[in-house]
Amino acid sequence: MERVEGATALDAPAQSVGRTVRGLLSPGALRDALSGSWLGHPLHPLLTDAVIGSWMSANLLDLLGGEEHARASEKLIGVGIAASLPTAVTGASDWADAEPADDATRRTGVVHAAANVTALALYSASLAMRRRGRWRAGAVLSAAGAAAMGAGAYLGGHLSYARGVGVDQTLYDAGSADWHPAISASQLADGVPERAIVDETPVLVVRRGEEIFAIHDRCSHRGCSLSVGKLDGDEIECACHGSRYSLRDGALRRGPATAPQPAFEARVRGEIVELRRLNPVPASA
Repeated sequence: MERVEGATALDAPAQSVGRTVRGLLSPGALRDALSGSWLGHPLHPLLTDAVIGSWMSANLLDLLGGEEHARASEKLIGVGIAASLPTAVTGASDWADAEPADDATRRTGVVHAAANVTALALYSASLAMRRRGRWRAGAVLSAAGAAAMGAGAYLGGHLSYARGVGVDQTLYDAGSADWHPAISASQLADGVPERAIVDETPVLVVRRGEEIFAIHDRCSHRGCSLSVGKLDGDEIECACHGSRYSLRDGALRRGPATAPQPAFEARVRGEIVELRRLNPVPASA
């Protein structure tokens, strides 16, 4: 992984691909569908199970059932090939959002994609051989495909569990349920987002008329600061990737984020705005 994450030669092609993907997938219904905003967590990991499950089942049939189950293996490989396209598209969408600010994620994602494309090519070649009646050659190609798929799966796990792609960035820092001082009321101009640190948690604070709203400042999607985002009515739009959240309760209004923002209750005591986390954290809208 150290060699992969340090492979600077991958930067130029990866940056080009990342820009292209982000240009094609602007915030909106398609992006939300691919990201899994409607699902409550990223869609890509769910789809990978369809590909891996189908192909590995074909490998097991080759190993345990032999040529007697060749027709079933063919069908399973075909299912995996069909599922690979939407899986790749959702993965590219997730990776492209993380790529600009993270060199290690950029490089790992490219190698992850290369391993998966290799697996797809090998399983496709296996299917072609099987349909020509060359079961043994097909089985060997499937075994090689499984090795490439395993490498890709390892790299995908690293992206999720070591690099945090797809993980709710507020998960382990939702904020305190006790009242804490946040900011001077005199600092809050109407309609101007401000960032405050509340018991070590960054919080976006906004005054709208007589009301004060506060939600976690770190976007759940990729951790960008919402305080530099665009205010639109009772919503804030993240400046990095366009996710939108309700200022009132942190509910997700538009992806590509998949999780809501922790929200805070506000009160003014003297000249100080105090905040405490609202419970429970709202579900996605």
